[in-house]
Amino acid sequence: MVGAVTRGTTNPNRLRRVDRWMAWALREVLRAPVEPPVVVDLGYGARPVTVLELADRLRPVRPDVRLVGIEIEPERVARAQAAADPPRVEFVLGGFEVPVPGGGSPLVVRAFNVLRQYDESQVADAWAQVVGRLAPGGVLVEGTCDEIGRLATWVEVRQGQDGSAAPTSLTLAWRLAGLERPSIVAERLPKVLIHHNVPGERVHDLMAALDLAWARHAPLAGYGARQRFVETARELRGQGWPVLHGPSRWRLGELSLAWDAVRP
Repeated sequence: MVGAVTRGTTNPNRLRRVDRWMAWALREVLRAPVEPPVVVDLGYGARPVTVLELADRLRPVRPDVRLVGIEIEPERVARAQAAADPPRVEFVLGGFEVPVPGGGSPLVVRAFNVLRQYDESQVADAWAQVVGRLAPGGVLVEGTCDEIGRLATWVEVRQGQDGSAAPTSLTLAWRLAGLERPSIVAERLPKVLIHHNVPGERVHDLMAALDLAWARHAPLAGYGARQRFVETARELRGQGWPVLHGPSRWRLGELSLAWDAVRP
């Protein structure tokens, strides 16, 4: 097995923001002519709750989706078996080699709060190992969040033309109610970026631009945090930041940007 045991912190609804995004942003991937599509929750932690929640949130998009929870800690896999419903939901022992029961390749792999404990120098290899296991057109979603899911960030990684792992976008997500400044999300940046939030780096420039735009639109707070954030996102796009999608996503407290905008 390839990888190391994580802390295993798990809370219900902790990954709701990335689940919601996956069901929307990856809907065409999930609808690929593959029967049944395999989605992996890699490193799901001490309890299998995030696997079961992801299954529930993806089934309206693809009713026959098959969820595989993978953990490197044998006791966690043993405990999870009580929640298994094969072949719809299964739990197996493994790591970045991404074993799938019965063979085959996953269409989507989610790895959340897995790489936080690794060195940044190890990220590229981990991405490459996972992406190398994906089915054609597949996606790795790798990121992190706080303990109750109010702040979350993730990178969408696909297979490049040369077979390498190619990040395509960064998504930042907040609980807008009570948000003081958007840059608080910097403490939950993915491992590939978290040490680059310093002057001279693109992700640091992004955090500064977010805070300034958020402050400029403070007069809109009376209309609600959602309206304020929509205008913040709109301003960033007007400044030339490659902000993806539109107000329907921004209202959710979700901001996606093309990867080149924040690349270290």
